[in-house]
Amino acid sequence: MDKPNSKYEIIHEIISQEGNLQNISELCEIAGVSRSGYYYWLHSSDKRAEKETRDQADFELILQAYQFRGYDKGIRGIHMRLLHMNPPIIMNTKKIQRLMHKYGLKCPIRKANPYRRMAKAIKTDAIADNLLQRQFKEHGPRKVLLTDITYIPCCGVFFYLSVIKDAYTMQILAHVLSESLELDFVLETVNILIENHGVTLDDETLIHSDQGCHYTSKKFREIVKDYHLRQSMSRRGNCWDNAPQESFFGHMKDEIMDKIALAESFADAKAIIDDYIDYYNNDRGQWQLAKLSPNEYYSYITTGHYPLITYDGAVPVSPFSTQDN
Repeated sequence: MDKPNSKYEIIHEIISQEGNLQNISELCEIAGVSRSGYYYWLHSSDKRAEKETRDQADFELILQAYQFRGYDKGIRGIHMRLLHMNPPIIMNTKKIQRLMHKYGLKCPIRKANPYRRMAKAIKTDAIADNLLQRQFKEHGPRKVLLTDITYIPCCGVFFYLSVIKDAYTMQILAHVLSESLELDFVLETVNILIENHGVTLDDETLIHSDQGCHYTSKKFREIVKDYHLRQSMSRRGNCWDNAPQESFFGHMKDEIMDKIALAESFADAKAIIDDYIDYYNNDRGQWQLAKLSPNEYYSYITTGHYPLITYDGAVPVSPFSTQDN
């Protein structure tokens, strides 16, 4: 409620009290508001009630989007989820922000990561050149694949998640959760990538990692070579060279760690992570992906079909559309 309306309510309360001796003009002067403004407020109660009813109905939609699949969202995430509803709901971000503030719904805030990524790189001559040079978006889909490992504290121990991500579409193409840091789970991630997406890759595709011991190992280098991928590595200790992957891990942990804290086994943790990655790929819209989820965005840029309605009927231009504009 804005400040003048608050004052009008107080004035009305006082005027309505039995035995009140103060008149409206005096109270308006004390409150610093106009008498005409008070009367306008008084006679527009039906409009305010109607607006309140609309706000409550819209907030119910916001709350539904906010809680979709059990993952809290910020203003943009809510806006994109509303667009994906059936039927789609068009609600601008300023209105979403206003209603969230009005009804006390807070956006999730990124927390500082309490865990520093372990640098397990070993001294070796098998360091690949940094072919990527942070050109994450310049080459289109399936041309730059980012891979890394993150540590998931659960059940009093650490589990280890290996992920491969398309830097252009932001899709998670393969992931494996492991109870140990043995090399096998990183190799398995590459095998899953090839099994599910191999036909979309070519000999120009880069797979980019840090200089950790898994990626400098002979077996990893051999599997990359066998699948005709080009290997690229970040500069030592430079997280910005693999920033989109680091960002994914940060957001994922912010959104699942409360659930992970309740997990009682490796199987529980795996189910939570599998569900999150399915949600991320299929339902978590991203502003920079034309408000689409990663899988929707990949479909859009390869078919030219944009699945959402927009304010003016215009849709983003797909640089990889196979259809005429």
